[in-house]
Amino acid sequence: MTKGKDSGTWNECKMQLETHGGKAENITEVCMDMSPAFIKGAKDNFPKASITFDKFHVIQAANEAVDEVRRTERKSCAELKDTRYMWLKNPENLTAAQQETMAKLKDCDLDTAKAYRMRLILQEIYRYPAAIAPMVLKDWIGWGLRCQLAPMVDVAKMLQNHYDGVVRWFSSKLTNGLLEGVNSLFQAAKRKARGYRSEKNIIAMVYVLAGKLNFALK
Repeated sequence: MTKGKDSGTWNECKMQLETHGGKAENITEVCMDMSPAFIKGAKDNFPKASITFDKFHVIQAANEAVDEVRRTERKSCAELKDTRYMWLKNPENLTAAQQETMAKLKDCDLDTAKAYRMRLILQEIYRYPAAIAPMVLKDWIGWGLRCQLAPMVDVAKMLQNHYDGVVRWFSSKLTNGLLEGVNSLFQAAKRKARGYRSEKNIIAMVYVLAGKLNFALK
């Protein structure tokens, strides 16, 4: 662990690895979001590693795009009032009241509903076999570029620009899910302490929380 969010943090990671006997050329896979700084850092320091872009960040970007479409359309559509969280859920997770609201809006030809369907289909692609998923994703990107919903167009462009790393998931199956879960422990510790005096102190706390140390007295 090191401070900062720029490409230099990857150099720190490489130094830590090599200090403890590892070799950068032995790293063959990395998983991350689409931060340009992280992409550069990974390529510079671990040139033999294939990059997988975390699928949860892809779906998160699509969710944010759906919400942006909703916010824009809400200005001219009173029926969308108080529906924000409904569009962020999968159909099977909707409450009875939300299902009823969704059914009422089905015939309104809403841009929000179109964006929502696009998000669900993008999410479904991750369940496709690796042999056909990349081709289906290309079809989705083409749809997204033509859809005339600016936020969804942006998602399509993002996927187009990072296509290789996105489809890499279908062979690597790597995600950041475990790290995101561990990170929630760190954030809880930070809130409980109401901040730390220095980066050194919080890094020490992170190692205590995640190091699985046994403090039991014998």
